[in-house]
Formats: sequence, structure tokens, C-alpha cells
Amino acid sequence: MSRIGALLAALVLLCLSTAGAMAVEAVRVTPERPALDLTRIIERYRSQGDVIQISTAPGPDGIVRRIAVKARETGSRPDWIVFALTNPGDEQIDRLLVAPHYKLVGSGVVWPDLGSARIAAITASQGLKPEREDSPDADVFAITLDPGATVTFIAELTSDKLPQVLLLDPETYKAKTNGLTLYKGIILGICGLLALFLTIVFVVKGAVIFPAAAALAWAVLAWACIDFGFIQRLFPFTIGADAIYRAGAETVLAATLLVFLFAYLNLNRWHVRYSHVTAIWLVFLGALVGLAVIDPPVASGVARISIAAIAAIGFVLVLNLAMHGYDRAVMLIPTWTLLLAWVGAAGMAVTGYLNKDIVPSVLIGGLVLVVMLIGFTVLQHAFAGGAIAQGLVSDTERRALALAGSGDVVFDWDVQTDRIAVSPELEQQLGLKRDALSGGAADWLALMHPLDRDRYRVTLDSILEQRRGRINLDFRLRSARGHYVWQRLKARPVVGSDGEVIRIVGTLADVTDSKTAEERLLQDSIHDRLTGLPNRQLLVDRLNTAILLARRDEAVRPTVVVIDIDRFRTINEEAGPAAGDAVLQMVARRLARLLKPQDTLARLGGDEFAVVLFSEPELEAIRAFTEQVRAVLGTPAPLGELEAYLTGSIGIALYDPSVRSGAEEILANAEIAAAWAKRQGGDQVEAFRPMMRNERSEPLALGADLRGALERGEIKLFFHPIVRLEDRTVAGFETILRWDHPRQGRLAYEDFREIASANGLLGELFLFAVERGARELAAWQDALDVDPPMFATVALTGVHVLRADLLAQLRNLVERSGVKPGTLLIELSERHLQEDPEFMLRTLPRLRETGVGLCLSRFGSSQSPLTSLQHADIDMVKVDSSLVKARGMPARVAILRSIASFAHDLGAEICAEGAEDESDSVELAQLGFDFAQGSVFGDPMSAYDARRLVGSTQEAA
Repeated sequence: MSRIGALLAALVLLCLSTAGAMAVEAVRVTPERPALDLTRIIERYRSQGDVIQISTAPGPDGIVRRIAVKARETGSRPDWIVFALTNPGDEQIDRLLVAPHYKLVGSGVVWPDLGSARIAAITASQGLKPEREDSPDADVFAITLDPGATVTFIAELTSDKLPQVLLLDPETYKAKTNGLTLYKGIILGICGLLALFLTIVFVVKGAVIFPAAAALAWAVLAWACIDFGFIQRLFPFTIGADAIYRAGAETVLAATLLVFLFAYLNLNRWHVRYSHVTAIWLVFLGALVGLAVIDPPVASGVARISIAAIAAIGFVLVLNLAMHGYDRAVMLIPTWTLLLAWVGAAGMAVTGYLNKDIVPSVLIGGLVLVVMLIGFTVLQHAFAGGAIAQGLVSDTERRALALAGSGDVVFDWDVQTDRIAVSPELEQQLGLKRDALSGGAADWLALMHPLDRDRYRVTLDSILEQRRGRINLDFRLRSARGHYVWQRLKARPVVGSDGEVIRIVGTLADVTDSKTAEERLLQDSIHDRLTGLPNRQLLVDRLNTAILLARRDEAVRPTVVVIDIDRFRTINEEAGPAAGDAVLQMVARRLARLLKPQDTLARLGGDEFAVVLFSEPELEAIRAFTEQVRAVLGTPAPLGELEAYLTGSIGIALYDPSVRSGAEEILANAEIAAAWAKRQGGDQVEAFRPMMRNERSEPLALGADLRGALERGEIKLFFHPIVRLEDRTVAGFETILRWDHPRQGRLAYEDFREIASANGLLGELFLFAVERGARELAAWQDALDVDPPMFATVALTGVHVLRADLLAQLRNLVERSGVKPGTLLIELSERHLQEDPEFMLRTLPRLRETGVGLCLSRFGSSQSPLTSLQHADIDMVKVDSSLVKARGMPARVAILRSIASFAHDLGAEICAEGAEDESDSVELAQLGFDFAQGSVFGDPMSAYDARRLVGSTQEAA
């Protein structure tokens, strides 16, 4: 029996040892170990109910027991941690179990852990029950271990996250807490003083960078106060609210950092997109502050990513602007580099790569250091400039600042030592070595353009001889690359006590752009803008030179050949003005290939070219040349997917030494011959004969007369009153062109419109009407101050005249006239919209940009639908008189009322043409028309009569 009992006892011991192996392993606690990190030792459990059963660590007797612990709330399923402590000594040991509510290290980037209560209660397997100590920053429990005792502890958690569990000696915990409190107080004091100081600087200076820096400092201070638990001590709040404040502080930190970067680098001056991106980003961060109340982890994660993005993007911007020489960016490089390093360290900390306890405190101290450097950088701008910033500068300093601001280069010639000193900017501009221009006055001649050297030398000698005067000299200096740069020297002599010039001091300015513009203006004045060929003026000048040579040398026989392209207007109307311009450019290139160097090709205007043929004096050679011209014109001209086959009417005027004809007369003879060829059906070659001058048709004679009609003052502008139907006052005028022909009397515009189009004068007539109409309208508006102001309409002579150069001239005329914006209306007919709708829809916005309004005239004269009004931004619609006068039309009233209603819906005013009596005006007013014009309100009148009518209107008012 004794053997059986021993065997049973051995089995029991074996079972108990096996159970102990599966139980919790106890951690030795000795007085020599005042601090233990239990984070990696504890065992975590997630129970399936509100009770957990745990096997305890083996006691001194080796026996493993099982204990059951019930949760505080029945039915809950909390998380649990289990750990065991053993006291191998013979003295009682007191320790504090500390579980921090928040720990930056390892908190994470996406959905970070922002802190909460960690441990709800702790149950010991034996001994005294752990008691909770008061602490706003952590869950702290007092634990007592009896001598030789092994105690298993089961803790109920309030959160599924437990960043750290420490077992600390009470004195160690107190010393650690006191040390951190002192460090935190120093950091908060420095940050608070910095924020307050930057706020004071903002109040004193007021520039935008100072409130941005102050806001960043206050945001860092708020974040540090929350992280250090200072806010919780002053204003106690629930642990859940702690996460909201922490997420909000991080979001505000990101926003203020972004604002400081934008304000300090003044990003809005570099590109408007920077402003847009910053505004959108700030709105997003503002919404993130609201999200922090609902879901703090999400808001905090996005804020942390934003801080990293701002630091990275800001670093790229700072480097880029620094490489462009922006002083602010250069000064910010060290600070932003430190910020980028701080963001990297913070990223390693929150992801767990840096896990020392000192890391969070060091990170906050580092951020305060970054803000301090930002403050020092801002202060440099706050107090930089000294007296200059306060306006306390002397006259000499003011002149020096003005010279530096102008960008001019200082020129100083010491006459006695014959040495010129210039600012190094000039040598950099020319690509020369340093001091390459620092020498004698004669040394500059080697770098000067050969044509400018004599003027330069004579000007300096004259100043030295006369001992007075001013230098205003333009010359060219050769750069290192070989091209010349125009410089303008403005200088004056400095006379010594002996009356001699001792210095010549002044400035040098780069005037290359203005010189280039002058050359371009000169080029445009004697050349055709479209083709680049000489214009009529240059052609006549060269023809005069050829005539002078011909009078000295009988072998010289200049010939003028005029080429008038047949039916060119059809190309403009069917393919559009752009296609017509392309055809003219192609014809110019083809004709130029037929000429020899001594010949001249010019464009007279419109579709008319002229050649001064100097190389072919023989008649047969001239005939052969004209056949070559016909062959060139007959070559198909590509127009997109189509081809245009051109012909030309060619006129020849030979030089006759027996007749003392001038260049203008010979050119006119060639034009008459070309017109004669066109009358024969086109594609003809005709040589001028005197009988052609006597037998030319009346339209041809009018064409020749019309060229000088504007210069002679024969073109007049008349004004047709437009009356406001509401009160029967004169609201404006329609401008109408008339030609007072010396032989045929007054001609209506319709009588010479085709002639003007054939001679390329439509654009000139249109600009003439705009200039005179705008001048009169400005005078009316000054004389009659009414609201809405008076207006005037000018009819567009043709769609093809709306080239870029004409639009530029139109803008200049409107701006110089001083008329109120939108009161000068350009009339477009329905035909204009129908001929080339795509071109018109592209051109109308550009036309409106010149400052004019748009009026659609003769509406209803064709079969276009009402929806044509939707395709153009029209200010006024004029209904054609044919629709107003059609009293026998059954639906006339309904149509007029619909047009008026539709125009008003589109924001346009409606005017009726052809009102003949009082009944018309009453009916039109009832149908919703705003204005009317016609014989009942007066016929077209002169400018003088229009002024009198406006004056009488003012008196009646």
C-alpha cells in the first residue's frame, strides 16, 4: 500500500508540474529592479463572455491553481491581460503598475491610437487588492508583493489597445514624473513666449508673414499642451474628448504650416494656381477639424499625412525658388531642412521604429526649435532694411535706390585717367568677362558696331571741348555670342575747379526691344502685313527711282504689271477670310519666284498685286513674263480638301521716254489696263492704251475717285435717330455713310459698297465710321447725362474685314474716344451669321473684347429661325422694316410679339426699323419693342443737326 500511495503522489506531482508549465510565467521583482517594462511579457486574452478562467503561475509549493474573474459589467466581453510577479526576497515590495493613456511612439499614421483609458480593474490571485491611484495621464495601480509570494494578476481592459505597461518603484515614478514636468514646463514656456512675441511683432508690423508665423507658434503651443497633459490639468475633460482635442490640434498644425509656407514664399506672385491649390487645401483641412469631432482617428491620420506632404512639397518649392535667386527661399532652406528631418523622425516614431521613452519629448522640443528658427527668419524680414524700411534715407541714398530699381547700368568715365567703370550687370548681359569694359574710352570701339563708332567718338570729343551739355546717344555693343545689343547712354560732364571736364557720369540702358519695335513699325509702314511684300507707297518710291535711271540711261525701260485676281471675293465668301488670306500668301510666294533681284513685287491692296519689271526691257520678254504669271495663277491652290483654280486680269504699262509720266500715273495706267482686262471677262492680258483712259466705265472711275475720297473729306457720316418708345426720347443714332462726289453728287453707301469692296477699302470705311461715330457719341454722352446712356450703331461693312489688325485698331479707337463701355454697337446682319457661322462665333467674343456692343440688324429679312439669336451674345436686335410694314401678313402681330419676347428672354433689347407714322410707334410699344426708327421720328441728319437734336432733348429734360 505504501508503494501505491507513493505512485499516486508522484502522478499528482507530475500533473501539477505539467499544469504549471502551461500557466503564466512569473516575473522576478527585486528591490534592485525599480523599473520593469511588462509590455512584451503580458499575455492578452479576449474572452467569449463576461468571465475569464486563468491558470495561475506556480507558487513556492509548485502548485498551479485556476481562478475565475468576472467583468465589471454583466454580459460584456472585454479584453484581458494576465501577468505574474514573484518576490523572491524576504521583504515586502511596493510597486506602481502604470499604463499610459497616450503614447506617440507606435501610435500609427492611418487610424492612429489617440489615447483612452486602458485598464478598468486588476484582480490579484492572492494578497492585497491593487488600488487605483489618481492620475490624468495614465491608469496607475498600487501593487504589494509579500515576501516569497508569487501573484498572478488579471486586468480587465477598457480598450483593445495597450501601448505600454510599466512596473515602477513609487519613488522612481515620482522622480520621472517630476523630471518630465520640469522639461515640459520649460518647453511650454519657450513656445508660449515665442508665440506671444510673434503676435506682438504682427501687431507692430502687420505684414502677412507675421500673423502666419504667430499662428503656427500658437498651434505648436496648443499641440504641446495637449500632448503634455497641461490642458487636461487646467480644464479637466473626459478621456474621449482627449482624442478629439489631439486630432484637432494636429489638423490646425497642418493648416498653419501651410499658411506660413504660402505667406512667407508669397506664392501668389509666382502663379495663380498656387493660390487655388492652397485655398482648396485649407478648405479641406477646415473640414477635417469638423471631422475630428466625429471620427478623431481618421482626422488625425489625414492631418499627419498632410503635415508630411506640406513639408515635402514645401522643400521642393523652397529649393526651386532658391535656385531662381529668391532671397526668402534661400533663407528658409536651413529651417525647412530641419522641419523635413523632424517629420522623418516623427514618422519613424509613430510607426514604431523609434521606441524610446524620451522620443516624444524630444520630438516636441525639436518642433519648438523649428518654430524658433522660423521666428528668427521672420524677424530678419521684420527689422531688415533699418532706415530704408522706415523711410529715413538721404537724397543720395534715394537716388541710388532709384537707380537700382530702374535696372540701368552706371557709366563713369574718369577723363584724367581715361578709365571707364560700368556696373558688372552690363558685362553679364553681354556675356563678357569681368572688367572687360573697364578700360579707356577708345577701348570700347572694338566692341561697338562699325556704323556707331564715329558718332560715339564725336559725341565724347564734343562734350570735352565744349565742357557742357548732355549726352543722349544710342549705339550697339557686340556680345560674346556675336549679336549686337542696343544701349542708350544718358550722361553729363562733371567740371573741375579749373573748368575742365574731369568725369562723365551717367547711365546705360538696354533699348534693344524699343529699337526692334521701331524697326518693325518702319517695316509695317512700307510693307504689307499679310504677305510681307512692299506696299503701294514703297512700290511708287522704287518706281520713281527706276524712272530717274531710265531718264539717264536709254537702255533702262521699267515696266509696271498689275495683277488683279478674278473672282477672289467668291473665295472669301465661300471659304472664309482665313482661306482667302492663305491664298494671297501663296500667290505672293509663287509670283516672287518669277522675279529677278532688280525687280519689285508689291501688294496694292485686296487681291491686287503689282510688279515693277526692271530686268526685261523687251516687249516679247514682258509678254513671256505675263504668260508665266498666268501659268502660276492657274496652278490649283489647295483649300483644305478642295482646290481653287485662279485666274488673273493683267494690265501692263510701258515706260515711254517721250512722255514725262510720273510713277503714280504709270501705276494708274497699269491699273486701268487690268480693269479693262477684267471687263473682257478676266484671265486676259491688256497693255495700256490712251483710249482706255477715255473709255473706262463709270464704276472704274468711281473706284479711282474713291481711293482719295477719305483724304479729301468727301465721305460724310450721317445719323438716323433711334427713339425710346417708352417716353419718346432720342436714345441713340444709327450711323450711315454718304459720299459727296464732286461730279455725281451725294451717293448712298449702297451705291459704292461694291466698288469699295473691289478696291479693298471696306476696312478703311468701317474704321472711319467707328472713329467719327465714337467721337460724336462721346460728345452726346457728355452733354446729356442720362441713364441708360445714349448709344450709336455702326454697320459692319463685311465679315472678311475682321482681321486681327483691324480689331486692334478698333480697340484703340474705342479707348481713345472715351465712350462708355458697350454703348457703341457694331451692327451685324443675319447674312453675316449665315455666310460663315463658325468664323463669326469665334470672332464675336474678340469683337466684344474691344469694348463695343453687338447689334443684329435686318432681323426677319431672311428665313433664319429665331434660334439663330442663341448662338451670339447680342445686345440689341433690329427687326427689318419689311416685317414691320407687312400689314397684310396674317401672323405679323404674333411674329413681332414673339421676336420681341424671345429677344428679351435672351437679355437683348429690341428695335424696329421703318416706323412711318404714329400708329406704328403705338403698335410697336404695345408689342413689347424698346426702340424704333423711321421717318416718323426723323430722317438721317448731319452731325451738326444731330448735336442740335441732342441739345434740344437736354433742354426738354
